[in-house]
Amino acid sequence: KQIIKGKRRDAIMKKYFDVAVEKYVANKKFHVVRPASLANPKDNAVMFIMKEYFDSVSVLYKVNDCLIFWPEEEKVPEEIENRNAIKKCENPHLEYCKFYRDNKITYLPKKVDGEYIDGSFIAKHAVIGSNVCIMPGAYIGEEVCIGDNAYIGAGVKLVGEVSIGNNVVIRENTIIGADGLSTDRDADGKAATMPQFGKVVLEDDVQIGANTVIARGAIDETIIKRGSKIDNSCFISHNVHIGEDSFVVGETIMFGSSKLGDMAFISGNSTVRNGIAIGNRATVGMGAVVVKNVEDGAIVKGNPAR
Repeated sequence: KQIIKGKRRDAIMKKYFDVAVEKYVANKKFHVVRPASLANPKDNAVMFIMKEYFDSVSVLYKVNDCLIFWPEEEKVPEEIENRNAIKKCENPHLEYCKFYRDNKITYLPKKVDGEYIDGSFIAKHAVIGSNVCIMPGAYIGEEVCIGDNAYIGAGVKLVGEVSIGNNVVIRENTIIGADGLSTDRDADGKAATMPQFGKVVLEDDVQIGANTVIARGAIDETIIKRGSKIDNSCFISHNVHIGEDSFVVGETIMFGSSKLGDMAFISGNSTVRNGIAIGNRATVGMGAVVVKNVEDGAIVKGNPAR
């Protein structure tokens, strides 16, 4: 497979499903084949926008033939409506999740061709750099790209699209690329869960401890940037972004779409609420529960963190 900046050429505009939009908007006759986000819009995608994110609505002028779930009280610009299928609804996020449930769309890992080498399964199309040490019992999926001089510990599982830089260390029994939980409830209280389609990016010189789980992005990417260190037994959920040279100590949970800046520090057994941003060089004390954004250089501790 040809690699372009760590991505396979055949994955750039990947087709994940095929749904006719006329079942949602009767006068539209095209199909949607992929998910997309406001951060990374694509043509022929299913998307949603909530009222609180209307400052990003301009990105929807750039796409065509999308099914977009839209807040029912908000006006739709004519150009966006002409080029796409707009489904107005009370709760766009719920309808977006129901789209996958109602169309029976899943994105579970598939069995792939590969071979066992020194007790580890390595998929046929996995891309592995030079001087990579893969210990016994590892699983390397076919959408995995590993740079040079990496260490993959015994029992590590790399699932889905995972891009790993040079000099990366992943300790024993860690799972990278597992699904996070992106779900909602319908009017009857039943779960409507969207599959996780995104990837995980570990940049150069990252280290991941043992028994840690890093979830793939829901649509785009979970990213751990150059030089950061994640301790044992942590959970890094979908869409989390961790900056350069930051440390996350054991048993910490960073929930979906939370962010950690550069050279920041999260002490052990801490919890970061979904969507929260922690600034550059900030410090989170042991056992803290972070429910509000943390400014650059701040020190917070306690429950809730102050």
